[in-house]
Amino acid sequence: MIQENLNFFQQQLAGTNCRLVTVTKTHAVDKLQQAYDAGARLFGENKVQEMAAKQPELPADIEWHLIGHLQTNKVKYIAPFVHTIQSVDSLKLLLEMEKQAAKHNRVIRGLLQFHIAAEDTKTGLILPEAEEILQSEEFRALRHVRLTGVMAIATNTPDEAQLRQEFQLLRGYFEQLKARYFASDDEFREISMGMSSDYRLAIEEGSTLIRVGSAIFGARNYQ
Repeated sequence: MIQENLNFFQQQLAGTNCRLVTVTKTHAVDKLQQAYDAGARLFGENKVQEMAAKQPELPADIEWHLIGHLQTNKVKYIAPFVHTIQSVDSLKLLLEMEKQAAKHNRVIRGLLQFHIAAEDTKTGLILPEAEEILQSEEFRALRHVRLTGVMAIATNTPDEAQLRQEFQLLRGYFEQLKARYFASDDEFREISMGMSSDYRLAIEEGSTLIRVGSAIFGARNYQ
């Protein structure tokens, strides 16, 4: 089933500018290995402890993305291997990423997480906060962190018009930041938006990374 589901998504993404982040949270290592064997290489986890426990058990060429809220005191546990932290929501977090990445002499990529949903429970930046970070001396001094785009979680709603509006908002933020701060940086190109329920709309609105778990693995086991 995992292989069939992954094949389906690879077909959906063929010919688009979008890649699949296979969301592996709560799933056992053997299921992740099945996904890897079926061609998945970008794995997304919500929790640091879970990611750090699974990473040594799986092939070394997996690109690990942290997609959940990240506390600064936990960066050190994933700094040796994490590829991208999709949930960057403060300068404080960027400075800790810099400190920990420097210890391992590597670069950690990050996406600025924006708040676009009509739900207060979702975290993320607003545009002026993001610009304040990007204009700061501290940000300009970073050598082991590279911002490569933006991320957001849309409202959990079946209302397609609302979802489209939220995805367009995030794309607009990306385009403004690209023009103002990253015009000559080819690596600033990611727009991470869209999940199992709304990925088609997200791709239509310019997503470059969709985060899909339940449509690949089935319902999550929170036991």
